[in-house]
Amino acid sequence: MRAVLKLTSKPGARALERAALHDLDDGQVVQRHLGGDPQAFGTLVDRYQTRLLNFVNRTIGDRERAEDLVQEVFIRVFRHLHRFDQTKKFSTWIYTIASNLAKNELRNRSRNPLVLFQTIKKNWEADHRPLQFEDTTARPDDLYRKRFLKDAVDQCVCQLPQHHRVVFVLRELEGKSYQEIAEITACNLGTVKSRLNRARNSFAQLIAPLLK
Repeated sequence: MRAVLKLTSKPGARALERAALHDLDDGQVVQRHLGGDPQAFGTLVDRYQTRLLNFVNRTIGDRERAEDLVQEVFIRVFRHLHRFDQTKKFSTWIYTIASNLAKNELRNRSRNPLVLFQTIKKNWEADHRPLQFEDTTARPDDLYRKRFLKDAVDQCVCQLPQHHRVVFVLRELEGKSYQEIAEITACNLGTVKSRLNRARNSFAQLIAPLLK
């Protein structure tokens, strides 16, 4: 009986441990992983998987490929986490890896922005893709307008030049600071601000006709 009780208590104990991990900041979770906690890395995956998928998908315009690249991000993080400088922000480091993989993907393609957007639409299944503008308590006509807005935003972001698109997504859709964007893209602050200003102007011109 004792053995049975011990076995059946493990799932609950694991759930409690996992919940406790979610209350820690990134640096503490990294330390727990490096210290041998078998659940710590899963906490990092839970915390960043959806965010990175949205970022990479918006950058390359292909959700299925973005899913592959995000998996590659976590493989690289797992392999090299022991080299991570823990005086830095983990979020900046993981976004840098994701950004580099996305840029390599675009560099290896010969697609224009229109083709990238068509790829999004072809693979887009609304029921399987979270909508940032959605509010389940809203009226149907409000939901339609919010879905239309998200569609319009994705369409216009996809048409931005690669370097402008990356900084625009990181700042306007991911909420990263200028300093974080500079570190993620390996650019100085002046370049980041210049690219972001141009991206904003281009985005405004692209989206204006869709909102009339």
